Amino acid sequence: MTTLIGLNNASRNDFVAALANVFEHSPWIAEQVAMDRPYAGIAQLFTAMKAAVERAPAELQLALIKAHPDLADKTQRAAGLTDDSFAEQNGAGLDRLSDAEYEAFQRVNNAYRAKFGFPYIVCVRRHTKDSILRNFERRLPNDIAVEIKNSVEEIFRIAALRLDQTVTADDRLAVHGRLSTHVLDTHSGRPAAGVAVELVELSELGVSRIVTRASTNADGRTDQPLIGGRPVPAGTYELRFNVGDYFAGRGVPLSDPPFLDRIPLRFSVSEPEGHLHVPLLVTPWSYATYRGS
Repeated sequence: MTTLIGLNNASRNDFVAALANVFEHSPWIAEQVAMDRPYAGIAQLFTAMKAAVERAPAELQLALIKAHPDLADKTQRAAGLTDDSFAEQNGAGLDRLSDAEYEAFQRVNNAYRAKFGFPYIVCVRRHTKDSILRNFERRLPNDIAVEIKNSVEEIFRIAALRLDQTVTADDRLAVHGRLSTHVLDTHSGRPAAGVAVELVELSELGVSRIVTRASTNADGRTDQPLIGGRPVPAGTYELRFNVGDYFAGRGVPLSDPPFLDRIPLRFSVSEPEGHLHVPLLVTPWSYATYRGS
């Protein structure tokens, strides 16, 4: 990472080199905003970069859209993606698709390109595999003018996350969300410490994958958010709480097997930059949850 102060004081060539791929294969955007330095904050810098795209002629905007790769395309992956695209697609699990998922992505990629003549673009760091496919289906009926607009908006989301990872400044871009949990033992009236928690991303076509595992601390929370420092990808998840071992470890009389052993809470995320808190209130015989923030 580099600092905003360093960028403001850098040579024009070094400034452009540092920000060249914030917008995929499009260093002309960094070249245009280099002349307007210094920038007071990263938000001001990003606003200038977006303005450069918005005032660009239509053919240059279209070239920016076409500079992006298809999603989950084996041929393009073999030929080589940019480091940023590679990390973004892998982070969304697009390198670990089932055969059914690869076929689904190939089908929608081909349908989208056949209709619009450019790749489908979405900020994959804000989505799960299933939500990407749903987004495909929602956008395919649009006309080309709407999809050019949608593509540019998604490019801005991608660029904002790349810029956030590249430049440190006193201000921050609003690109991160948070998912957290809290377990309260309502049988004893205290936070439940030592409950094993597992967060799973569910998939309709492929294999569900474990996002993270954690254990609650003395306050009944996990030491770190289940997801933090990045968007919380839109999609469907399941939180699994191992409460059987928790109550057994505290000498609570339980049936054999326990009435409640492993509790699954299924929920969906629709606001990747929001804070979603999913608590569990539990006794050996009952549980409840609600949407917190």
